[in-house]
Amino acid sequence: MNAPIRQTSSLAVISLVFGILGWTLLPFLGSLVAVVCGHMARGEIRRSQGTLEGDGMAVAGLVLGYLVIGLTVLTLAAIFLFFGGLIWFATVFGH
Repeated sequence: MNAPIRQTSSLAVISLVFGILGWTLLPFLGSLVAVVCGHMARGEIRRSQGTLEGDGMAVAGLVLGYLVIGLTVLTLAAIFLFFGGLIWFATVFGH
């Protein structure tokens, strides 16, 4: 029984590593790299016809990356809405 040796996609590993870095050392940049590499890894794995593995790592990197990007967008929107509301309140009732 000689099973073919399957290699792990380097892009999948990079996606997972940068997804973790996106939560720790490189908050936004790491997440962008994780998302880009995750999509590239999934395409590479699909095209390899079973010779590459690592789809789970690529998906994990994508999830981590998209979560940080989404939380960043929501945080920025909340900040703008809060300060925009303060400015509106000051202009309307500040006379």
